[in-house]
Amino acid sequence: MASIHADVTLVGGGIMSATLAMLIHRLDPTLHICMIEQLPEIALESSGALNNAGTGHAGYCELNYTPHDKNGNVLIQRALEINAAFEVSLQFWSHLVNADNEIAPSSFINQVPHLSAVWGQKDIDFLKTRYSLLKSHHLFAEMQWSEDNKTLLDWMPLMMNGRQAEPRLAATRVEHGADVNFGALTRILVGYLQKNANFELLTNTKVVDLHRGHGVKKPWKIKVKNQQHSEKQTIESPFVFLGAGGIALHLLQQSGIPEASGYGGFPVSGQWLICQNPEIIQQHHAKVYSLAAVGAPPMSVPHLDTRIINGKQSLLFGPYAGFTTKFLKHGSHLDLVKSVKPNNLKSLIGAGANNFDLTKYLVKEVFQNQSQRMESLQAFIPNVRAEDWTLAHAGKRVQIIKRCHQKWGKLEFGTEIVAAEDGSLAALLGASPGASVSVKTMLEVLERCFSHKMQSTEWQDKIKAMIPSYGHSLITDAQLLASVRKQTLTALKLAP
Repeated sequence: MASIHADVTLVGGGIMSATLAMLIHRLDPTLHICMIEQLPEIALESSGALNNAGTGHAGYCELNYTPHDKNGNVLIQRALEINAAFEVSLQFWSHLVNADNEIAPSSFINQVPHLSAVWGQKDIDFLKTRYSLLKSHHLFAEMQWSEDNKTLLDWMPLMMNGRQAEPRLAATRVEHGADVNFGALTRILVGYLQKNANFELLTNTKVVDLHRGHGVKKPWKIKVKNQQHSEKQTIESPFVFLGAGGIALHLLQQSGIPEASGYGGFPVSGQWLICQNPEIIQQHHAKVYSLAAVGAPPMSVPHLDTRIINGKQSLLFGPYAGFTTKFLKHGSHLDLVKSVKPNNLKSLIGAGANNFDLTKYLVKEVFQNQSQRMESLQAFIPNVRAEDWTLAHAGKRVQIIKRCHQKWGKLEFGTEIVAAEDGSLAALLGASPGASVSVKTMLEVLERCFSHKMQSTEWQDKIKAMIPSYGHSLITDAQLLASVRKQTLTALKLAP
């Protein structure tokens, strides 16, 4: 059996692994990096263009990032945190574009305004309160508000044409919002690494075993199998990152690290309606998000979504959520069952009991017909015609289930890093905002797993050259935000 010795091994060929690989290469070009992907190509799962929303999640339009508390107060802290985290991604991407003339920003990121739109007085009141709170903060100072039909017609003509006077509609808008093709960005990063780094990519390769050697500081042993010709290999590596989407949970459980105990996953499927009429597509240039239905998971917030994929403008609506037992689009229907372990059974039971409304909602979504889907779309486009739209499958998302002493287990909507105490292994769990905050999330991996090197002057200087705001808070430092945002919007051609 052949053996590979790698300093860093990444399981999963998506945006998270690619981002971590690029950061590590920039910090220490001598390190040997190995990436394992079980599909024939990279970025075919959650990072694929049609498998995610493509929204540069900055909190501008996503209303689920500003929930109510028990007293009806609108909470904006999560939106501030996500916005600041997305600015970190923009800085890193700007660095890459400025450092390599061959990377065209438009090949992976494009300016598309971010809007929130609601109708009915109750929801308009909520949106106006949200706007007032966010507008007063420097991160959201450029947000606009309107209830004026003429202005709204200019912002989103497809949604306003044919709309009745009641219920009234109101919207907020940030003009420098972004549409990101994370699949294209992943391929750019990996392509660069293949040409310029000590980097090895194994595709069609599945991890069949993951365990730690006996003794102090022994490397991880990852047994893999090539799915084309059944060749087996063992990869020995002192550091392993599990960024394989929902399957990262299975691998984390297989690793046996104590920190994995109690974690489970709740998979959710998704579907889009995709417009096939070029005349309709050209009438809309925005990402318009509204409020989710009661009981819906956050990634199911309905939005009418301009996408730029391979240089071509597209228009999507959705996503329609549904129940699934798969953890990946190309996964197995047994994925959920395989994830049930004695140490997470209590967490799963608790989360299930406390989220029965969510389960009912997802099952209901599964049985929706095309007529019911079109009713949802008609709330956005009054003059919609069913013949202009076709149904397509989006990617799978696995929400985090973890221990909760009061309720046994709780379901969390977000992204989380689970790392071994000695920093030898880290796994990414969860979903939204996911890829949009990939750079900040991978910096967290480095801080937890390469803590000694991250404190060195050499690595600190290199990180600050790539991400000028590193070590500072964009939430509290308005002057720093103004400086980095001006640079990123210019470098990535996102300035209106």
